Amino acid sequence: CRNKDFVIHLAAIIPPLADKKPALSWKVNVEGTRNLIKGIEKYSTNAFLLYSSSISVYGDRLKNPWIKVSDPLRPSEGDEYAKNKIEAEKIIQNSKLDWTIFRLTAIMGGHQISELMFHMPLETPLEIATPEDTARAFVHALNKRKQLSKKIFNLGGGEKCRIIYKDFLKRSFEISGLGKLNFPHKTFAEKNFHCGYYADGDELENILHFRKDTIDTYFEKQKKKTNTIQKFLTGIFKKPILKHLKNKSEPLKAFLSKNNYLIQRFFNYNKFKLFF
Repeated sequence: CRNKDFVIHLAAIIPPLADKKPALSWKVNVEGTRNLIKGIEKYSTNAFLLYSSSISVYGDRLKNPWIKVSDPLRPSEGDEYAKNKIEAEKIIQNSKLDWTIFRLTAIMGGHQISELMFHMPLETPLEIATPEDTARAFVHALNKRKQLSKKIFNLGGGEKCRIIYKDFLKRSFEISGLGKLNFPHKTFAEKNFHCGYYADGDELENILHFRKDTIDTYFEKQKKKTNTIQKFLTGIFKKPILKHLKNKSEPLKAFLSKNNYLIQRFFNYNKFKLFF
């Protein structure tokens, strides 16, 4: 960290590993950030720190999906990553450094499918950003220190990158060759995740001018990544693939195993009888 003008801090352990190994994620995401700050304060006192936080810090926003930076930080139950981000933000704000924090929305592109896809309720309002637009924001930020200094911003793709999660999955499945979105009842959680629409996201765009993608260009890119042979083979083996995906669903496992603790975490449990 010697004699640096800018430091972009993107490193983190992310879900699902962050939630499965909370002690490890705390050491990396929180203590790692603390150590980085100490190093910069000692060896690069005039550096400008750009930190990537997360929309997860706002918690479940199904009832009120319009999110602003000034909103309360209420991480969802079991979301260790969000808790880490909130703590890391505090460390940065209390440091001697000049800094800015970007709370990133859902960054879509090249993700491997994991059990987290079932944690998000199907009716979740979703605003994505592409890796390309996100990288552009951080690069452009290097020349906008004065406008960004000591401020927190929501980073999202904007109005043209908004979609309901169910529709996002439908289009993704169609492109991949998996066909219709068809999973058993209670495969997807009904609450206690995150995401929404950034009501104040244009503030950062007006400074950095980083947005080029839309939800449609995102899906066009996904189509180009999926060749004809790959889609054909996926179509042939879609039944075992869908079964494999279904078996990853922690909400469904909780419901079928009558795990009351997890049922209350994933579902609006007043809608059906709990098991005792």
